[in-house]
Order: sequence, then structure tokens, then C-alpha cells
Amino acid sequence: QVQLVESGGGSVQAGGSLRLSCAASQSAPRWNCMSWFRQAPGKEREGVAGVSSATGHTYYADSVKGRFTISRDNVKNTLYLQMDSLKPEDSAVYSCAANGPCGSGSWTRYDHYTYRGQGTQVTVSS
Repeated sequence: QVQLVESGGGSVQAGGSLRLSCAASQSAPRWNCMSWFRQAPGKEREGVAGVSSATGHTYYADSVKGRFTISRDNVKNTLYLQMDSLKPEDSAVYSCAANGPCGSGSWTRYDHYTYRGQGTQVTVSS
């Protein structure tokens, strides 16, 4: 069973940066999409960013475009999310997911991902 473990969360002031990591317990070169999701208290989970294993194409939520960057290191079996210019509304539990559907209309379907991590808390203060 593949495990995904997130790290890098924490507390930061608005305008600051954080880099999240998601380490997979084993390599899976045939995984489809790997993505980051977030969920704030009282809100629905939303897709933040995704990357296609096959093409390298990236997907971003409109709310994070230009501020967040998703990347993947296939040698280290690790997914990253560089978050810059953070805002208080970015505060949430961030989790990664692997082997999900790619495509502009599909990558945000959290329940369609085979593997999901437990999440890491990100808190942005004003």
C-alpha cells in the first residue's frame, strides 16, 4: 500500500512563503495526476494544483495562479508545492493525492485519486 506523507506546513505572516513536500513510500512512474488539495474549516475541499506524470502539464486553481508552483521529483518520489505571496485566505489543511484523473475538468476530483495523504496545516496571519 502506497503511503503519502506531507510536510512543510506551519504558520507564516501574509506575504510570506512556504514549501510543502509530499513523499511517496514507493515510486510509481505510471501514476496519472498528482495534486494538492486544501480544506479550510467550514469549507469544501478544493483542488489547488495538479501535475500530469505523462506530460508534465500543470493545473492551478484561479485563486493561486501566479503565486503557487507545483513540481515533482521522480527520483525522490516527492511532490512539492511552493507557495509565495501567501494570504490569510490560503489558511487550510493541505493534502496531496496521487494517481488521479488529469485534464482541466478532471484533476480536481479528489475522490477519484487512488492515494491520499493525511495533510499538513498552513496558517497565514494578517
